[in-house]
Amino acid sequence: MKSLEQAEQVHRRAVIWIDHLAAKIFAMGLAGVRPTIVHARLSSSHLHHHANAVGSGHVEQDPAFLATIGKAVESCDDILILGPGSEKTALMQYLRSSRPQIVLRMETSDHPTDEEIVAIGRKHFALSEPRA
Repeated sequence: MKSLEQAEQVHRRAVIWIDHLAAKIFAMGLAGVRPTIVHARLSSSHLHHHANAVGSGHVEQDPAFLATIGKAVESCDDILILGPGSEKTALMQYLRSSRPQIVLRMETSDHPTDEEIVAIGRKHFALSEPRA
């Protein structure tokens, strides 16, 4: 039986789908997929500005959001970031500055299902389905 440390070592890749509300993280490796969700703590989930309203219409960012995601993927050294908006770029910049040695790639993606995210990751990392 594998130790926890050995099991963690096989999850060296991750695919992350991110928007301003949450990040779905799928650590991938020979032993399968380990999903994690990180939620942003925002004062409001509403992004768009209404006519005759005071303020910019932008949601205040959760300063700990990107750091929490970074902590969740600290054992990974190859990461694919997916998402529909600018949050994926912010995550890529955060990871690049905090961990310059890792391989980072980014692709635009609307709102795929969890299964579609895993399939994109498997294809990107050339991983087959784990054997039972």
